[in-house]
Amino acid sequence: MAELPVPELPTTLSRCSGRFTISTFLGSDEGGRGAYAPTEGPGCDSAHPTQLSGSTLCTRTFGYNTVDVVPAYEHYADSKDGGDAGKGRPSLADLHSILRPDPGHLRAPVCDPQRSNGLPDTASEEAEGEPGKVPEPEPVRFGWVKGVMIRCMLNIWGVILYLRLPWITAQAGIALTWLIILMSVTVTTITGLSISAISTNGKVKSGGTYFLISRSLGPELGGSIGLIFAFANAVAVAMHTVGFAETVRDLLQEHNSLIVDPTNDIRIIGVVTVTVLLGISLAGMEWEAKAQILFFLVILVSFINYLVGTVIPATIEKQSKGFFSYRADIFAQNFVPNWRGPEGSFFGLFSIFFPSATGILAGANISGDLKDPAVAIPKGTLMAIFWTTVSYLVLSATIGSCVVRDASGSLNDTVAMGSTGCEGLACALGWNFTTCTQQQSCRYGLSNYYQSMSMVSGFGPLITAGIFGATLSSALACLVSAPKVFQCLCKDQLYPLIGFFGKGYGRNNEPIRGYMLTYVIAVGFILIAELNAIAPIISNFFLCSYALINFSCFHASITNSPGWRPSFRYYSKWAALFGAAISVVIMFLLTWWAALIAFGIVIFLLGYVLYKKPDVNWGSSMQASSYNMALSYSVGLSEVDEHIKNYRPQCLVLTGPPNFRPALVDFVGTFTKNLSLMLCGNVLIGPQKQKVPESRLTADGHTKWLVKRKIKAFYTDVVAEDLRSGVQMLIQAAGLGKMRPNILVLGYKRNWRTASPQSLEDYVGILHDAFDFKYGVCLMRMKEGLNVSRVMQAHVNPGFDAAELPGNGTGSRAALGTADSATLSGAQQASTIFQSEQGKKTIDIYWLFDDGGLTLLIPYLLGRKKRWGKCKIRVFVGGQINRMDEERKAIVSLLSKFRLGFHEVHILPDINQKPRPEHIKRFNDLIAPFRLNDGFKDEAVVHEMKQGCPWKISDEEVDINRAKSLRQVRLNEILLDYSRDAALIAITLPIGRKGRCPSSLYMAWLETLSQDLRPPVILTRGNQENVLTFYCQ
Repeated sequence: MAELPVPELPTTLSRCSGRFTISTFLGSDEGGRGAYAPTEGPGCDSAHPTQLSGSTLCTRTFGYNTVDVVPAYEHYADSKDGGDAGKGRPSLADLHSILRPDPGHLRAPVCDPQRSNGLPDTASEEAEGEPGKVPEPEPVRFGWVKGVMIRCMLNIWGVILYLRLPWITAQAGIALTWLIILMSVTVTTITGLSISAISTNGKVKSGGTYFLISRSLGPELGGSIGLIFAFANAVAVAMHTVGFAETVRDLLQEHNSLIVDPTNDIRIIGVVTVTVLLGISLAGMEWEAKAQILFFLVILVSFINYLVGTVIPATIEKQSKGFFSYRADIFAQNFVPNWRGPEGSFFGLFSIFFPSATGILAGANISGDLKDPAVAIPKGTLMAIFWTTVSYLVLSATIGSCVVRDASGSLNDTVAMGSTGCEGLACALGWNFTTCTQQQSCRYGLSNYYQSMSMVSGFGPLITAGIFGATLSSALACLVSAPKVFQCLCKDQLYPLIGFFGKGYGRNNEPIRGYMLTYVIAVGFILIAELNAIAPIISNFFLCSYALINFSCFHASITNSPGWRPSFRYYSKWAALFGAAISVVIMFLLTWWAALIAFGIVIFLLGYVLYKKPDVNWGSSMQASSYNMALSYSVGLSEVDEHIKNYRPQCLVLTGPPNFRPALVDFVGTFTKNLSLMLCGNVLIGPQKQKVPESRLTADGHTKWLVKRKIKAFYTDVVAEDLRSGVQMLIQAAGLGKMRPNILVLGYKRNWRTASPQSLEDYVGILHDAFDFKYGVCLMRMKEGLNVSRVMQAHVNPGFDAAELPGNGTGSRAALGTADSATLSGAQQASTIFQSEQGKKTIDIYWLFDDGGLTLLIPYLLGRKKRWGKCKIRVFVGGQINRMDEERKAIVSLLSKFRLGFHEVHILPDINQKPRPEHIKRFNDLIAPFRLNDGFKDEAVVHEMKQGCPWKISDEEVDINRAKSLRQVRLNEILLDYSRDAALIAITLPIGRKGRCPSSLYMAWLETLSQDLRPPVILTRGNQENVLTFYCQ
């Protein structure tokens, strides 16, 4: 931390006692950002604060005047990715670049003495208010008791507590009932621990279950489970409301007061009830919470009423119905199972009870309305599970200790103690229920009477009130959960046509539109009035959520991501995996066909999101897992020796900005797709301090452009003083382990005759460098050229012509103008010949020299693609006219051993004929401007003459290379004769010897060889090592 140069500032800048202010302006050419403003205190040099760019901030210091800032909450809030500098923290350029004070940019800091500890201001944590705007009232936030525990307990408790648990106790006995309860609670507890871990691994916002799963596992699974979970909650509103309506209908029937008929009464009561619940929800979360507390108190009173009733001595009427207060013999009889009916099995009863253990997500579903979700969700959820488990265990044990399984309900069934012909436990208590037991006609007792709790309780109507409270509270919780989850899903825009429902209203951002949609769905299912078919599907949807929450916790733990740091430590990744597996098993135990439907819907929605690939990045564990797998496989690959059978053409493509040379990108992308590595290289030429920011600005855009074009490739760039040194960096450093390029692909330099001599020397030098590093070389020429930057109205560097150089990055904005990554990724995609169907044309391969087989391999891989599949591949090789048949058979035999499927082979006997004079003259005219015209002077003199112009061609070099020069002229004549209408020409690249073949002469060879040809020409030269083999080992 260096001391800063300090200009004089107004005295108003030192208002903050105990702090320091630094306000330094960084010049625009230094990559500055916004202003920073700390203030100095008595311990600082308070007279000389300085000015940096960006937002004004005040913070504590330790008596040292510096641009650096101490750690603070604001620097980490709302950071989107690891590269985000955070609000208020100076950039690296701010800290180590040259500061340029500018008093005109000074501003007075706004200091808040209450914020000296760097902690967040809760009022402005989510959004910063505009100046002069009246601040909105604080939203209602709940703690762990009111917001989570009570809400979860109400959702867990339901009609099963009152109407089915006594009956389950009679069937399974107290022992197995406890086992059923504990098995169910084991699943929910493991899920609760997983929820606790996930919800404490970072700031939790609104969206509940969907938010937790999507931010952990990614949008694919999170989106699918979010949609079905919101729908399941909406239908659950109808289910709980119908449960309430049926209870009211039964009461009306008992008093002969039906409104219309039994079915329509359910519809009428249900619609009215859900409308009232909607009104409570729309009134705001505060009113909804008050209603939930009222329901909670009603259920508690009903439960206390039941417990009091168990200790009140039984009346004669209650004894006739099987209630005898606490007795050890009744407990002993009810301790063991007594299976009856079609549902009389352990798993049958388990499937009936398990839905009553669910509901643990009710608190997490309103995560956006909690004061501190990271504390409230773990504490409230686990406490709710504990207390509801205790209530279930207590109820089953108490009612199993004081009510017999069968009773007639008739007051005339009393019997004297010790009477004969009386069977059962009731005989010892003065009652004879033998007849109804044998005839299976008993109306009362635990096994027959669902209202046993009401009968046992001190005051029966309170149990009915408890049933009302349980059903209505569950309906209200689901009515609130569904829109909250759906709103978050809508805002993420993973699915089409649902964004309309994401709008929030009021200080709590209430999803009014979501409430109305949930209401419509609930009313629709209430009007059906027959939910027995849909109920299992809903239970399976909730179990799907449990399975994915557990799997999220396991997956995040197993990937060992440094970002997985939950503050809740009492979880186990293996317990979470067990919870996920057992949730899936229970899905099939409950209703196998419903489980299949649930999985089908999840897979369909998963497939849609995978297909659409939404542009979101939540740092999911799937990304961490992908990294782990890639790292593991890459390291493992490095331990395996290379083999010719596994050779793959891994290409470093000198594209410059990839969108400048789409044809080159498409050509390589065609044969490397799903096969091998493709790496687009770009050399940014210029000063490092100028080009590094440009690199950071545009790299993501180039990658997105490749993704949009469906090219499976990487993009990398380097900053260098010149093109050749930059390419040398790429050749040496590109790749990782065995995933390293082995072929250099570049475009042909069309303007070599008019370009600067040094650029010509660099271009040919790049080819020599590639061969020095044992790379193969693939050079592409198209008649219309490769570079489309002129069409894109891009700027070019005065020193280099971007239309011709293959890997250059030009000027300060030459490569991309002023384009940023968003502009690049959205740029119009230019079409090329490699994107269109080629039809029944030919791919002509001129395999003139043996380079290891690369000249054959690339066209073969290209021909395997659909667009080139109809093309016939022809192979041309040089030969002697008197041995044509033998040479053709030898080549055909060799190609058949390679199994390439090339059957058409042509021998070129006239390859060594002398070219036509006009073509020879054209070649001589081509090299004439580059001739040294030294008159065959001795080597020392020529060397001195070529100082400063090594591209010049001496007379001796022309003479030494005459045969090779004439061969290129003759080959061009052959290409024009045989391949004028081909779809593609692949020919062996000639090699110029270093120090013996000047760059201008070499470029004249390439120009002569490939000129006047309509199809794309691919000049290929392997590194003289085999890339094809006919052996199997």
